[in-house]
Amino acid sequence: MEATQPSGTTKRRVELRITRPPFTWFARPTVTIDGVGHPAQWGIGTWAVPDDGGTVIGVYLYNRAWRFGAATRTVGTGTGTRTGTGTGTGTRTGTGTGTGTDAWARADAVAADRFVYRAGWLPFGGGRLVTDAD
Repeated sequence: MEATQPSGTTKRRVELRITRPPFTWFARPTVTIDGVGHPAQWGIGTWAVPDDGGTVIGVYLYNRAWRFGAATRTVGTGTGTRTGTGTGTGTRTGTGTGTGTDAWARADAVAADRFVYRAGWLPFGGGRLVTDAD
């Protein structure tokens, strides 16, 4: 049996921008990751996903009467590698300060991890979950 990893060990995060439609009828968004629902807010947020890829992310809106605007998308594995450089200074007591930079080796890896959810104009029908580059 595989041991459960402690919280905070997922290294991959995706950015999700949830745009509010003009007519929501007091609806609130919910984000699903592999079928597990998580309450969300309008705007930009980041969500932790497994590193192995194949994760299904979905968004839907709900109010007290019904659920609408559902959209899903499969997130693949990360396509970029992180590289970094840095410098620092310290003391013998173990404290120190440092500065550094890191950058993505491939710019399209960043765009692949950014998604935008757009609901329809009216509170029925499906929504769209597209990459930031689309």
